[in-house]
Amino acid sequence: MVTETVIGSERPYVGRMLSLRVDTVRKPSGRVTTREIVEHRDSVVIAALDDDGRVLLVRQFRSALGRELIELPAGKTESGEIPEESARRELEEETGYRAATLEAMGGFYAGPGYSTEYLHLFCARDLAPTGAAPDGDEIAQVLWVPLAEAQRMIVRGEICDAKSVAGLLRVMVEGKA
Repeated sequence: MVTETVIGSERPYVGRMLSLRVDTVRKPSGRVTTREIVEHRDSVVIAALDDDGRVLLVRQFRSALGRELIELPAGKTESGEIPEESARRELEEETGYRAATLEAMGGFYAGPGYSTEYLHLFCARDLAPTGAAPDGDEIAQVLWVPLAEAQRMIVRGEICDAKSVAGLLRVMVEGKA
């Protein structure tokens, strides 16, 4: 396997949510170049399903894009939190629902060419409303969508973020609905 050797590293930015690391690497050819890497703690993404074959989605504004997206509920793990705890917390914070059943379904990297973020996928069932409100900095509209319609929304580009597309396709392929 061909690998690169890190010969230097610096962190020009360290923030509360992510850090930027710039590595100087030597390629197998001997050429020296840099890699800009976004360091981000692990995250969770939740496909919450009801008994009627619907999936719980959220519509929320994404400032990086300057527009609203329709997504699966998701969020970062907090320090010391295991992914299942994060998934339960994020589901309730973003949607006001609690899951009696939460099944781990593996996961995927958000953008392995530039980021360390790994997303743990969960399938949530047996949902009950809790009346919880979203975090103060989160404003999300909850949408219940038939899973077949969510698939059409992906095809039409209405669901277009990678974590939601990957999570929904995984749930569909595994026949969770």
